[in-house]
Amino acid sequence: MKTDIQIAQEAVMLPIKEVAEKLNITEEDLELYGRYKAKLSDDYYNRIKDNKDGKLILVTAINPTPAGEGKTTTSVGLGQAFGQLNKKAIIALREPSLGPCFGIKGGAAGGGYAQVVPMEDLNLHFTGDFHAITSANNLLAALLDNHIQQGNSLRIDTRQIVWKRCLDMNDRVLRNVVVGLGSKMDGVVREDHFVITVASEIMAILCLAEDMEDLKERLKRIIVAYNYDGEPVTAGDLQAVGAMAALLKDAIKPNLIQTLEHTPALVHGGPFANIAHGCNSVRATKMALKMADYVITEAGFGADLGAEKFFDIKCRVAGLKPDAVVLVATIRALKYNGGVPKAELSKENLDALKKGIVNLEKHIENIQQYGVPVIVTLNSFITDSPAENEFVKSFCEERGCEFALSKVWEKGGEGGLELAQKVLDTLDGKESNFKVLYPDEMSLTDKIETIATKIYGADKVVYAPAASKMLKNITDLGYGNLPVCMAKTQYSFSDDQTKLGRPEGFDINIREVYLSAGAGFVVAITGSIMTMPGLPKVPAANGIDVNENGVITGLF
Repeated sequence: MKTDIQIAQEAVMLPIKEVAEKLNITEEDLELYGRYKAKLSDDYYNRIKDNKDGKLILVTAINPTPAGEGKTTTSVGLGQAFGQLNKKAIIALREPSLGPCFGIKGGAAGGGYAQVVPMEDLNLHFTGDFHAITSANNLLAALLDNHIQQGNSLRIDTRQIVWKRCLDMNDRVLRNVVVGLGSKMDGVVREDHFVITVASEIMAILCLAEDMEDLKERLKRIIVAYNYDGEPVTAGDLQAVGAMAALLKDAIKPNLIQTLEHTPALVHGGPFANIAHGCNSVRATKMALKMADYVITEAGFGADLGAEKFFDIKCRVAGLKPDAVVLVATIRALKYNGGVPKAELSKENLDALKKGIVNLEKHIENIQQYGVPVIVTLNSFITDSPAENEFVKSFCEERGCEFALSKVWEKGGEGGLELAQKVLDTLDGKESNFKVLYPDEMSLTDKIETIATKIYGADKVVYAPAASKMLKNITDLGYGNLPVCMAKTQYSFSDDQTKLGRPEGFDINIREVYLSAGAGFVVAITGSIMTMPGLPKVPAANGIDVNENGVITGLF
């Protein structure tokens, strides 16, 4: 079997102008980045904003395992299958982060014959959105330190600076640094920190902003520090908003590319779901809903993170109502959750499957709490046995879910026809009664405990003293009505990544809480999760190369 990058490089892409024509988008509506990438203009969105919304389909998954699940692959393949059924569909995805591309996860363009292309461009620099976000973030950091150096008229307490610099790379040594070393002219010596760009508040702001006006209002509210009286100091106070917005003026526009089968795809924004809210931009999703009858979007990692944040943050903020959820699982991942080592996952093992399927069961129950119909799909591997597939099918149908096998990795859109038909049947036959998990007026501690107990299955929440103090401060500042963005390991319902399946009898430990006033949520950091990842012992970067003809190899 060919590698993902080989398949992508052999693909015959249509000029993006021809892809756009399928959606009645003219060349005047496109801002071209070469032949195969384009941004959609603000004028175009203003012309279609009164169109009737299409159906919104969220693709999510069970907790990720080393065996692989294929959530993005399924999203892309489902969009291609809708195309084969002559349905007007569009895919709305996140942009990949450079860090994982060179780390352990690889890219985020799908896989096999269900990919978005150009794959190398998407996984590397794409249209420069992440560079713009990084620049805006670090401009604010530079203005903050310069203000302190130039007299500090805002009386910023250098012990209470909360704004962090960012970089779109896994670089563990930047988590905790000291800046300002050198002479008096080199700034005030203080401890500083870096986060990965996809965990930055600017990324979240870009993805939640409705338009440039909303973007600037959100940038204005960013809290960078506190003064000696304990009062917040904002980006607006530093007069940073106009310059930051100038850096983001193109990045806020959604990007249009295509799948291997020329299905249109809007790929825009890329917050991580384990340490940020994990969804593509509100602008891209809302635009897609006006452009097509069916919109397939995804939320990062398992449904306990990505889907929960899609529902409780993105849908709440943007007024979106999902019509159906596709929940992706694999036989291999379920057996891994049942205790089978990765090397033995190819063997039929119904006992392990029965033990591990409790992970899928909890995700089904969680999504049903939101009132949205669920379709479970098994991303098929040739090592899966008929008995294993039948067991999962019966398990899902007994719990009120539709079920379909997906073979999109192997067959592209053709391999997703069964899933696409199940989704269409569900949209026709079942109504979505979507509701968020908790009301705005609930206290922040009650919101955290609701997510921990109802979604994760925890017994209780344990707060570090500093986290409790910050929750009180945030509430006293008037931000207690905001939703909560939980930062947690993606590998387990608990905050301990070794607890697989459906763990019971555990606590969720909140070690830190901080306010993202511009994004409009409160972040609660659990366990040992890091906002700046590190590289593995053997990084994927070691196997990436480019030949004399400019052809990239090793990117996956």
